[in-house]
Parts: sequence; structure tokens; C-alpha cells
Amino acid sequence: MIIKNVNVYGEDRQFHHGEVSIENGVFTEHAASEKTNGSVSDEVIDGEGCYCIPGLIDLHFHGCVGADVCDGTQEALETIADYEASIGVTTICPATMTLSVEQLEQILSNAAAYPNAEGARLVGLNMEGPFISEAKKGAQDAQYIIPCDAEIYRRFQKAAGGLVKIIGIAPETDVENAVKFVSEVKEEVTVSLAHTNADYDSAKAAYDAGARHAVHLFNAMPAFTHRAPGVVGAARDCKDCMAELICDGVHIHPSMVRAAFSMFGEDRIIMISDSMRATGMPDGRYTLGGQDVDVVGNRATLVSDGALAGSATNLMDCLRTAVKTMEIPLETAVLCTTLNPAKALHLDDRYGSIAPGKIGNVVLLDQDLNLKKVIING
Repeated sequence: MIIKNVNVYGEDRQFHHGEVSIENGVFTEHAASEKTNGSVSDEVIDGEGCYCIPGLIDLHFHGCVGADVCDGTQEALETIADYEASIGVTTICPATMTLSVEQLEQILSNAAAYPNAEGARLVGLNMEGPFISEAKKGAQDAQYIIPCDAEIYRRFQKAAGGLVKIIGIAPETDVENAVKFVSEVKEEVTVSLAHTNADYDSAKAAYDAGARHAVHLFNAMPAFTHRAPGVVGAARDCKDCMAELICDGVHIHPSMVRAAFSMFGEDRIIMISDSMRATGMPDGRYTLGGQDVDVVGNRATLVSDGALAGSATNLMDCLRTAVKTMEIPLETAVLCTTLNPAKALHLDDRYGSIAPGKIGNVVLLDQDLNLKKVIING
């Protein structure tokens, strides 16, 4: 396959007018004009001057179009994968909620059995709970919160067949135990700080022990202030820590999004959607982690207390929002929705950029960022 007449997002993080070649499902080094002996498919696509970017990667979202990863069914995963592919998210790492250990094992086992036949490819799971703080539980169910435990984590990983890529903790509940947990599992999984009320010192202790990720920065954590920088300050000071941002226009003020980029730099920010099952659906009442959620427009709130309950915005729309209303350059937004999440998942050897040998996932956007075409595996 040749995609010609496009503005290709290169590994130098700039757009260059040219063409892209995909053979046997992966990007190839040379353009069509340099191929001989019919080694490239005869299919040629005229990109009509579109932006040509890698397929997006969402490493933190719960569901869409009425389905949730915690439904624990193959049908739910298929629905999610098909929808995500249709809007340009070609690689997915859904997030689980705080539920009982037994429920989570079933959900993880279901994901491990997913055949990845069509749609977006499921490459991992992001466990937001159950090792979190009741003080910052957000839409998580408090009755299932438990202390972080390496053996329970390993039960999760066994059930998931190794798919758990990120697991969250709230270190302030027991700093000594949290440091022990991080030290014990950091070579097996990326530990994140998630739904935590930790102060700077508690968070820094976890990062010093080897935690390397911050779940939806600014949300479900203490406010970032000049005398109490909290999790945000500790994450910023851990140079290897990557931080998620929900750029849906609801969760974080545009000024704070710009501030996060200034503090962390574009290499450490990962845009996520945190979308729940109402995404792609009409306004109404839905569920998240077994709790009722009201959705109006792109705002999802718990019926019980009005807390934000995930988002109702997909990752491609978050990218558009970041560029069009938050003053984030398109080149930066693409980086933070492709290569950065691939690096966080330790999958950047196969995903995240248009480079020879990587999986041929491509999205074409017109100059107004409207979706024109999605190509998966060539």
C-alpha cells in the first residue's frame, strides 16, 4: 500500500510532504518509486494533502458506545475495539475500576482471552484500583478499596496473562508498605500514583522507590499549590515519570494544561480520554464501576455526589480540543497521543510512529483535523 500526497508526521516530530509505504502490515523504508518487482501492493491512496499521523494510543479509558471493559465480556471488548478504530484510536489499553479482587480477576481473564481479530488492538490493561485512597476515590467504589499487596497484584497479572501494564497505588495510606510494594514489583509492571491524597513527601517516596507514572494529573489528587506541591510536584521532580492529562475541556482548565506542558515537557505528557461507556452515545444516565452517572454533553458526573466520573470524550476529540482551544501545537498533541503512550507501555518498538518495521497504523486528518481515513495493519 502506498499513501501518497500527504503531510507525514516524521520521527523528528515535524510534518513533511511525501508518501508512506506499508507492506505486509508494517511501514517500509522506501517509497513506492524505489520499489521494484511488484514487492509493494498495487493499492495507492491519494491522501489529498491530509495530515498523515500514526494511529492514536489510548492507555487510560474505560469504555464507549454503551460498553465498558469491566462488563467482562468479549462482546464489550469487541464493541470498544470497533468504535475506537473508527475514530482513529488504533491501539488500546483500557482501564479497570475498583471492584472486588474476584471480579477484577474475571475481567482481566476476559481481556486475556480477547482474540484481537479486528478493530483497535488491545495491548494492555491499566488498573486504576483497587489500591487507592478513599479520600480521592472519585467515581471508584470505596467498599472495594484495599492496601497495595504484591501477591494480589500477581493474582491480577496471572489472570490477565501478563496484560497488566500499569497499576495504581495511593502511597499515603501506608508509605512504608507502598515503598515495599513499588520496590518489589517495579521490574514487572509500571506503578502509577492514582486516586491519591498523598502529600509531596509521600508521593516522592513512591517515585524514589520506582513508581514512574501519574494517573490523570490534577484530577483525584491534592491541589498543586506553592507550599504543598503534592503529587504534581513529586511527579514533576521524578524525571522518568510520565503524566496523563485529560484534555477534554472539562477536567482541566486550558491554562493548567499549558502549565503542565511547561513543567513536564512534551516528552513526559500522555493525553488520555478516560472515556466511559457514554462516549459516542446520547445524553442520559449510565454506569461506571457499578455507580450511576449522568451525562450531559461531554460532562459525566456521579448521581450520588456530582463528582466527575470519567469523560464522555474520545481521544481524537481530546487531541482536537488540545490543538484548537488549548493552544497545544498539533505536532505536540500527536506526540502525546502516539509515541509517548507507546513508550509508557514499553511498546514503542512496534507502535507510536511512522517508522520502518513498525505496525502500519495510520490516520489521515484534513487541515481542520476532520477524520478522513483510518488504516490498521496496512
